[in-house]
Amino acid sequence: MTKNTAKRQIHKLLLLDGMNAFMIAGASWVALLAARGYLMLEIGLLESIFHVASMSFEIPSGAIADVFGRKKTMVASQMMNVLASIVMIFSHSFVSISIAMIFSAFSYNLASGSREALAYDSLKSAGDEDDYEKFAANDMVIYDFAMSFATLMAGVTLLLGYQKAYAIDVIAGVSSILVAWTLLEAKVSPEARDTQEAKVSPEARDTQEVKFSHETTETKASVVERFIEVAKESYQFLRANRRCRRMIIFNATIGALAVLVVFFAQALLPELGMQKVLLGPALFALNLGSVAGAKAENYLPKMSYKKTGLLSVIGVSLAVLSILTNHCWLIIAGGFVGSFADSLIEVKTDVELNRQIPSEQRATLMSVNSFTYSVVMIILSPIFGSVIS
Repeated sequence: MTKNTAKRQIHKLLLLDGMNAFMIAGASWVALLAARGYLMLEIGLLESIFHVASMSFEIPSGAIADVFGRKKTMVASQMMNVLASIVMIFSHSFVSISIAMIFSAFSYNLASGSREALAYDSLKSAGDEDDYEKFAANDMVIYDFAMSFATLMAGVTLLLGYQKAYAIDVIAGVSSILVAWTLLEAKVSPEARDTQEAKVSPEARDTQEVKFSHETTETKASVVERFIEVAKESYQFLRANRRCRRMIIFNATIGALAVLVVFFAQALLPELGMQKVLLGPALFALNLGSVAGAKAENYLPKMSYKKTGLLSVIGVSLAVLSILTNHCWLIIAGGFVGSFADSLIEVKTDVELNRQIPSEQRATLMSVNSFTYSVVMIILSPIFGSVIS
């Protein structure tokens, strides 16, 4: 892949992520459910259902990307997103909403890992893999800005009602399918792969005796055999690399706590007396913390992972405490700090993991990151919902 082609590919991936984030109903789904009369505990259970589905499909989705290609997987992700919005339009019960949440989880799973792997391999094929950190930070900024603007319209979304709001999301989703269809598969040359393997951390290289055997082509092995092969090699790599394993668990815990604060703030702020017209600007201000955190990584590239993690723990702790105060402005301030901390450690973790993961395994192993996140969310979502209720 030429440098210009890789650059266009990166721009398309950034555009796609921005389009996915700028879906007004998806950005305010908690507020929409609360407006329909669903309890906080029910919303927490729906979030758990989302992550049960996500946990069940996360690692297979990474294997799907490794087998069928990242482009096709990204297209399938957008299709599932549209299907989730359509089901939500016609939902009239907890069960039907649960089905929509499952489709939404599948959409998330298919994109998880595939997007990052496609970006990294595109840059690597052009000899620009050192620019991946810049992509990761810019991707986070664009996603968070788009999400923030979508939440800025929370008041308008509530006035439209859930059916019209999700109809708008369907239109946006169809546009995303068209963008995903123009993506290109990135092929990493054997020479580039050898160079990457030489850069794997000493801990991983010294402790693992895993030999990644990919001489067998997909035409010689069935899809099921390939899934088993990918899952086995992923497990062996993570077992051998303790640092990767710790980073994945830590990042998942920080992310889950920060996201739950933001989610339940959508429903809690109106209950505490905030007018609907002010809900959008309040959530927008809260979500700007994610943008600031992602951008801050560009100015703190030499900060160690341990120091970045400590800052994140402090920030998320303040966010969790703020949600318990039942004070609107403290919740907004705490949510801002928590979102900042979450984005800061997420970008740092993404970069560190990509430096240690072999190209052929990247989509699957990055999906392990999201798999762990789902496990944490399944546990914490009902707890948060019951406490706030």
